Amino acid sequence: MKIIYTGRAKFETESAFSWYERQRPGLGFEFLDCLEVAIRHIISFPESCQVVHSCFRRCVIRRFPFSIFFTIEAEGIVVHAVFDNRQDPKKLP
Repeated sequence: MKIIYTGRAKFETESAFSWYERQRPGLGFEFLDCLEVAIRHIISFPESCQVVHSCFRRCVIRRFPFSIFFTIEAEGIVVHAVFDNRQDPKKLP
């Protein structure tokens, strides 16, 4: 299944990567590895992720305090946010 990232999701991923790399070189790549594991899970079992609002589903990323918010569309899986769980939930998509 095809994965489509929104501009917001791309920006959040790049920001998180940069922040983790500043904390410790290589940590940003570890974040991306964990993100990739979560994306592979979503591709394999998209409906196993909890519906949290309307048609938005959530997949928690292991080891890092982030969640992937996505929808299942005809053209593929659309990732709307790679959300830092420490943020105000009002900022969710």
